[in-house]
Amino acid sequence: MSATSQTLRLSEPLPLRVFWTVANTFQLAFTLLWTAAGICLAMLVRAITRGNRAPLRMASWLWAPGLLGGAGAKLDVRGVENVDWSKPCVLVATHESVIDICALFRAVPVPLRFMLKQEMTRMPMVGWYAKSMGMCFIERDGNRASMVRSLRAASDIVKAGHVLCIFPEGTRNTDGRVGEFKPGAFQVAIGAGVPVVPMAMSGAGAILPPHGFRVRPGTIRLRIGQPIVAEGTGSEARDRLAAQARAAVVDLLAHD
Repeated sequence: MSATSQTLRLSEPLPLRVFWTVANTFQLAFTLLWTAAGICLAMLVRAITRGNRAPLRMASWLWAPGLLGGAGAKLDVRGVENVDWSKPCVLVATHESVIDICALFRAVPVPLRFMLKQEMTRMPMVGWYAKSMGMCFIERDGNRASMVRSLRAASDIVKAGHVLCIFPEGTRNTDGRVGEFKPGAFQVAIGAGVPVVPMAMSGAGAILPPHGFRVRPGTIRLRIGQPIVAEGTGSEARDRLAAQARAAVVDLLAHD
């Protein structure tokens, strides 16, 4: 449990702490069972339809709403109309909690793929599902050759006409501040010739902190900015695009 989570927990009266301990135990069991059932159903639909579109949309209208509702999380989304969802793009989103993924699945009106940490492939069922659904993976501490392969796989996803979401901070932030954006996401957009869509999320960390399973009801606010055209080539263009996207995200949060 993080220091922040520990502080929040101890600030609650003892009866309330006991209540939430029991409630969170049931919520954790529900989360695991709902996810396992959702994965099994999605894989069955994939076998029947022989494609990923339907099972990925199931994450939007079945799995994600179930987990958001189970956590008592409301979703406030603005800016969906800013994006032409019929075309591929790279979404770059802030990241406070694993429940962010539920919010993004629910908010984006087309099948959504993610760039995930390589460790996710070792998670029971989740790794199997993610690989089957065409997600891509990156080793945070991998060598250059591994990084190049990961970014090429990500570009191939976008070039195939799909929408890909990347968390450019590289990890979940714990203090509400927007971290520096790593260049990989923007190399993907430049290589695929697609726009970057800045997405600012807040509130998720208060519902489910980055560490532990302390769930409290709340609202996740998701703001979708105007797409940014990926122009130029090389590291200078990539760094400029990263700076533009981060500035857009900071602006979205500041005017929320």
